Amino acid sequence: MEAEITTILFGSFLLLLLIGAPITVALGVSSLVSFLYLGENPLKFVQIAFTSVGSFPLMALPAFILAGALMEAAGISKRLINVAESFAGPFTGGISAATVMACLFFGAISGSGPATTAAVGMLMIPAMINRGYDKGYASAVTASSGGLGIVIPPSIPMVIFGIAALGMAPPAEAVAEHGTFQSVSISKLFIAGFVPAFLIASSLLFMNYLLAKKRGYSGSAEGWSLQLIGTQLYKGFWSLMAPLVILGGIYTGFFTPTEAAIVAIAYTLVVGVVIYRELTWSALFRSLEATTWLTGRVLLILFTATVFGRLLVENQIPAIIADSMLSVTTNIYIIWALIIFFLLFVGMFMETLATILILVPVMLPVAYSVGIDPIHFGVVMVCALGIGFQTPPLGENLFIASGISNITIEEISLRALPFAAINTIAIFIIAYVPELSLWLPRLLGY
Repeated sequence: MEAEITTILFGSFLLLLLIGAPITVALGVSSLVSFLYLGENPLKFVQIAFTSVGSFPLMALPAFILAGALMEAAGISKRLINVAESFAGPFTGGISAATVMACLFFGAISGSGPATTAAVGMLMIPAMINRGYDKGYASAVTASSGGLGIVIPPSIPMVIFGIAALGMAPPAEAVAEHGTFQSVSISKLFIAGFVPAFLIASSLLFMNYLLAKKRGYSGSAEGWSLQLIGTQLYKGFWSLMAPLVILGGIYTGFFTPTEAAIVAIAYTLVVGVVIYRELTWSALFRSLEATTWLTGRVLLILFTATVFGRLLVENQIPAIIADSMLSVTTNIYIIWALIIFFLLFVGMFMETLATILILVPVMLPVAYSVGIDPIHFGVVMVCALGIGFQTPPLGENLFIASGISNITIEEISLRALPFAAINTIAIFIIAYVPELSLWLPRLLGY
């Protein structure tokens, strides 16, 4: 029965994807076909889908999306970018390095890769082109750095991973062999993502320096201007306070990630209306419209992916996949390599949130079987899928950068390859050195 239902579930899913059906339709129809084959009441399909959006942590999703949209409209993201650019100075590839840092800053607010690419790219890609940078390179470095938006906390994919992994207890055999595992929480995932995010940002800065030196992209002739840095820090003070308020409140335990998202909205409204006075009614409505559209899209995927995942678990498909992988090898480093290459491949073709919801029930049991901590696994999974934003054919960041710079996806993709390669090396380091992800949560008593 397991073999038959696996064939029907995955066969119909892949067939629908091949004929061009949206991921939500493919997930929903393949799940419904499997339900009917098993003789289940289709009403159960609706009940599972409805309960999938009833979790408290999920409330953070639309709130963080709205916070990111409002911060762009309120002028907060623009000021963060100006601060990052003021530090570039005479540094080789300084303005492109400032783009990486700006993506890191804005990612600590938006939690979204495409949102980070759009907000930073609109300002930095034209600025780099004006300084003599090649259009393809300017677009590639922005698209590659935009992926930091889902690694640096607060991260929307980490929220989704936390929800997907919440009810998945480690198997008794894994506990007996490897001891107890940490419980999964969104706060813990956020904290664990800090060091890996800075490692990936550092790898991007290193590759940018090498490529900028090769291409002759030098910094400004004037050198660093302390006056300019001081001015931009003064102007951007309230913008810089935004990630400190949001993340500081989460990590000190003053409020939960869900509550932090609401605090972020309130903070942005106060800064945008009272201090910067740039948040207009029309910008507010545009932010609400963008939030509604993106949240609706994510919730539709969540509905269908939850049902798809429930079918996988009830028919013990994850256990079968875990056993087949472990029959090849039990070496944790080889298992990690298989997982990372698989995630990189899938990330090229599938939307990140859907991938997490589909693959967590399948791959987390494999991680438990070889003693991989679920928090560590979640961080590596999000980091690996982040590369999907800069690789075709799906590459959302590439499409955004292409729209801003008005050049082809192919040209940007070619320029983005070195950044994807250095990112992959960084992800292997994060996977093979668990303490990079786990020491900070332990230090803070999580």
